[in-house]
Amino acid sequence: MKTLHRYWLSLLLIAVTVMLWIWQPELGLDITNRTGRNFREMLGVLPPIFILLGLLEVWVPRETIIRNLGDTSGARGITLSILLGAAAAGPLYVAFPVAVTMLRKGARFANIIIFLFSWSTLKLPLLLFEASALGWRLTLARAAVNLPAIILMGLLVDRLVPLSEKRELRDLHIREELLQTQTATPVN
Repeated sequence: MKTLHRYWLSLLLIAVTVMLWIWQPELGLDITNRTGRNFREMLGVLPPIFILLGLLEVWVPRETIIRNLGDTSGARGITLSILLGAAAAGPLYVAFPVAVTMLRKGARFANIIIFLFSWSTLKLPLLLFEASALGWRLTLARAAVNLPAIILMGLLVDRLVPLSEKRELRDLHIREELLQTQTATPVN
């Protein structure tokens, strides 16, 4: 029952789609086709990202993340968060598993928010496309406005979210990781 409660919105959308199939079959077909295309797109993007995240978990020690992106990283952490977000490729939904990994490894909450904002607004492929369509002057002006706004919003969100919530979020993901490890390990 707990699982059903967790996915109530998905179940509601499936029910609405089934009803649309009955009352307006062409709309139901369109929704199903679009959902299928989105699902195939996600299947093409997510597996490589999860492989890279697994490598990040294994190859990058927690201490390295804490030193470069943790609570005492300061301007270096902010700069790295911006560069990581700007160098990213793929849609924004790919950034969230990366952010969870950063959270589990001990990155500062503000740096995670800055990373997510940078991914959504400062990606290099996006900037190049924008420059080719609108010109470098407008692209650089937008980036110059966005950059301080991203930093300010990241620091503001970090201040507004209570420390207890940040700890609870980090602990939740660490507990989930431990549960996955325990269920994956065979018992002799």
